[in-house]
Amino acid sequence: MNATTTEGRRIQDLPPKGGYGPIQTERVKLRTILGAKSTLGLLVGTTIVGFYAYYLNFKYIRRQQIEMRSARLAIFPALLAERDRAVLKQMRRNRDVEAELMKNVEGWEVGTYFGEPIFFLDDENQWREPLFCEHFVHADYSHVKARAERHAWM
Repeated sequence: MNATTTEGRRIQDLPPKGGYGPIQTERVKLRTILGAKSTLGLLVGTTIVGFYAYYLNFKYIRRQQIEMRSARLAIFPALLAERDRAVLKQMRRNRDVEAELMKNVEGWEVGTYFGEPIFFLDDENQWREPLFCEHFVHADYSHVKARAERHAWM
């Protein structure tokens, strides 16, 4: 849009009466909220409070770790006994299934291979930990596979 008068003549754009104000060339300082001393004091204060909170949390976690370790040590023998009991029950089931399965085979003795002992132990009452495949010898393959994967991931 052109600057014109009502008569249609152009008017020249001029500075305001009295001229423009001075051009600012000096640096404008920012307003400070905290001074150096208060900033340093805030840093020291928060550091001390943080270290105290860390110390309290460290003591709490340490106490919890001791509690969990004590509980684990206290319950470990019971867990071992339960595991051994479950293994013995499963071995008994395996022997019963073998006896039922091979009852019509002549000369078959449960726990041996046609009368020959499979394991040669020093004492007949000596215990030998069964292998994984021996433990689940009569189980369904999908159950054995799932159990083996679970055992491998733990």
